[in-house]
Order: sequence, then C-alpha cells, then structure tokens
Amino acid sequence: MEWFRIRSYGSARVTLTDRLTDRLDLIAAVRAAGLRVTGPRVAVLSEVSGRKHVTADQVAQAVREQIGTISTQAVYDVLGALTRAGLVRRIEPAGSPARYEARVGDNHHHVVCRSCGAITDVDCVIGAAPCLSPAEASGFVIDAAEVTFWGLCPTCQTTSNPPEKESSR
Repeated sequence: MEWFRIRSYGSARVTLTDRLTDRLDLIAAVRAAGLRVTGPRVAVLSEVSGRKHVTADQVAQAVREQIGTISTQAVYDVLGALTRAGLVRRIEPAGSPARYEARVGDNHHHVVCRSCGAITDVDCVIGAAPCLSPAEASGFVIDAAEVTFWGLCPTCQTTSNPPEKESSR
C-alpha cells in the first residue's frame, strides 16, 4: 500500500508526496483544509491516500474494515467534502464509475485502458497548469486542463483474449 506525506498544511490545496507516516498527518490535513476531524473523514482520506483511482464502493468496503459500520451515502458525503476541500480529486473516465485519488494540485492527466479499464497517471503534457489552452475560451479564465488518454495497457496488448472491462478497477 502506498502512503503519502502532506508537506503543506497551510492551505486546502495540499500537495501529497512521499509517504504518510501516521494518522496525525491525516488529521492535520483534514483540519488544515477547514474540515471538522471525524473518524469517517480520516478513514476515507487514509484509504484514498493508500490507493490510486479508487471507486466509492472500494473506499466504503475498506473503511468498513477499519471503523465498522458506515453507509455508502456517508462515504459519498465524505468524498464530496474532501474533494471540495482539495484533499482528494475526483475523476470520471467515460463508461466508468467516478474514481478518487489523493494526487492533487499538480494538473496531471490519466491514461485509461479501453479493454480492462486500468487507469494510470500521466504527468502534465506541456509545462504548468493549465498546460493546454483552447483556441477560443469564450471569456473564461482557464486554470486547468483535464485530459484523458485512451489505449490498451501492456497486459491487454500481450493477451490474445483481453480481460473484460471491470467497473470496479
């Protein structure tokens, strides 16, 4: 399981890098984001920080193992609060349930396997955010670009019968 250390506690847009060493880092991040520290918030942030591109159902199952009973709706509510606070990022690849990740604030992109649904991070395509600019912004001030690349992962490229796309991957 991969964990991250939160280096900047002074802002809601924290950058998650290195490894989270203990629960105190999670608590400090929740508090620094202006949220009340609760068991479910810390458990959900712990789970999202420990895995990449996790679904709400996967988070709910893991959090239940950590703290016991929690409704799926409560997990969605916590994920929404953490996303709004900038501690978690929500991505929505077409044809897949929403996924959550703790890698925030760096304007990275994703590549998705058309066959099995595997998702991998891809660093920003060109320089700093927004890294891409539309030909016409219609008066908008652009601050980010969200790009999803599609293709076949290495596993699906080498198998004669690629696995079916899994909705919970």
